[in-house]
Amino acid sequence: MFASCNDNNQGPGIPNVPVSEQINVNSQLYPRLRQDGGYAYLNGGYKGIIVVRQNANLYLAFERACPYDPTATLPCGRVEVDQSNLFIIDSCCGSQFNFQGGLMTGPAVYGLRQYRTALDGSLLYISN
Repeated sequence: MFASCNDNNQGPGIPNVPVSEQINVNSQLYPRLRQDGGYAYLNGGYKGIIVVRQNANLYLAFERACPYDPTATLPCGRVEVDQSNLFIIDSCCGSQFNFQGGLMTGPAVYGLRQYRTALDGSLLYISN
């Protein structure tokens, strides 16, 4: 599959869907979000959202659709945190991304689509 070159670094071909999520980062549902480098999977977005804690005041949220083949219907067509907990990977194509959503290795040529986040106390708001 070929990827086209353009100015969109958010992964062309990923459908735009409304995102408006709210989670409590201290909830028992998200125990990994209590430590830096921790993460949680949410059901929103196109193929899901992965939230990554950078530090106590900064959380990033990314679309789980891989920018290499965002419409893949295989279960492995979603990015997930690698077992090493050192990077995010699409096990279908092998593309790897850092915890800031940046591309580490392809075949993807774009980083992960990032959603806006806003932290208010322990409530994290995620939107596009």
